[in-house]
Amino acid sequence: MYREDRLPQSPKESLLFMLIVSIISVNTIAPIITGLQLGFSKDTYLETLKVIPIMWIIVILLVRFVAEPLVGRVMPKLVGQTDGFNARVLLNTLLNVTVLSILLTIIGTWVGTKHISLEPFQNFFYSWFRNFGVAFWIELLIAQPIARFAMKKLHSKQQSFGF
Repeated sequence: MYREDRLPQSPKESLLFMLIVSIISVNTIAPIITGLQLGFSKDTYLETLKVIPIMWIIVILLVRFVAEPLVGRVMPKLVGQTDGFNARVLLNTLLNVTVLSILLTIIGTWVGTKHISLEPFQNFFYSWFRNFGVAFWIELLIAQPIARFAMKKLHSKQQSFGF
């Protein structure tokens, strides 16, 4: 079977891949979305930094227990045998970002405002489209490529040492 060096090959590598993607994503997406919502300022950024550790844990849990299982069920129904690596990565990113952005549009508002309210539901479509757009492009152009590059380097190093 063909082995793709740009993707994790073991549970440890999967964890490393998820850590790279999630750390980059949370540290870029959250400040951008908060800045778009409240205005870009030093104070807004510093307030966002206080929430990032909590959001990072929430993102990891949502990826592991919600997005991965859902996307894992949907992907085989949408991917053809002749679809290449880039098509599969794009579809996987699209599906994961869709699931996570829907959930985080609601949960992120609650965490950021420090109370549960109906506000994220009242402004859902406006907020979700913006959040999805920011998250999709960060994932597609920054977080995922960096994580795949790290996997490729790791596998290259492993092959040179005969692992």
